[in-house]
Amino acid sequence: MSGTKEEDRKGSSEWREFFWNPRTHELLGRTATSWGLILLFYLVFYLCLAGMFALTMYIMLLTLDDYKPTWQDRLATPGMMIRPKGDQLEITYSVSETESWDDFVHNLNTFLSPYNDSYQVQTNDNCPPDQYFIQEDSGEVRNNPKRSCQFNRTVLANCSGISDRFYGYDRGQPCILIKLNRVIGMLPGKDGQSPYVTCGAKREDSDKIGQLEYYPPNGTFNLMYYPYYGKKAQVNYTQPLVAVKFLNASLNTDINIECKINSNTLSAGSERDKFAGRVSFKLRINDK
Repeated sequence: MSGTKEEDRKGSSEWREFFWNPRTHELLGRTATSWGLILLFYLVFYLCLAGMFALTMYIMLLTLDDYKPTWQDRLATPGMMIRPKGDQLEITYSVSETESWDDFVHNLNTFLSPYNDSYQVQTNDNCPPDQYFIQEDSGEVRNNPKRSCQFNRTVLANCSGISDRFYGYDRGQPCILIKLNRVIGMLPGKDGQSPYVTCGAKREDSDKIGQLEYYPPNGTFNLMYYPYYGKKAQVNYTQPLVAVKFLNASLNTDINIECKINSNTLSAGSERDKFAGRVSFKLRINDK
């Protein structure tokens, strides 16, 4: 028993002596000079690492353009999106239940507020249609900020929310807005031919979709809204829209719809990328 206590005291004494040895003035086995040198080494080491990282970031930032991506790896055809979105690209509502479509109307009102004619007249140019609005830089002299063309809300006619503040949702004739994703420098048409949108039902629902109306006429994205120069260079850019109005779609049934872009410069989407140049969504209009 006494041997065990003596061993415990010896072990405790060795541990205390390792932590602080009063004879050699060592802390954890190192003298103050040794600790100072090793801390100085790591301080210099990490300062050098931080300096190399900062220098690398500085050199990299010198190669970047504030207004245009240095490298732009993009798809041959941009994607499309609809408004209002709905849940997972589904527009489902009941004509007789106001609360079922009120969020859609609110979503469209909010989205279209920057397109009000009064705002567009103040901030953007009245451009000649059917031709690109090209604003080139003069060598090293930046032509910034670049101007943008007006897209007036009234162009959407019956889907503008002005003459019909419910966008047709209260009458079972809903409006869907379509936009083409922004791509810097994209020229989506040639020979004065603007790209346009067409919508149709999937094969199994072809007899349910009914008649459609497009605004602007023929569902065009006019060339005057291109090219896009980027958010920082073209701060007031207003993205063009196409509105599709469903005049007599079948009620109380799911209708699977696909809208796609048609252009003489943009290639059609492939099976590898089903969202390039098109968007699919489901529409269901209930009468109760």
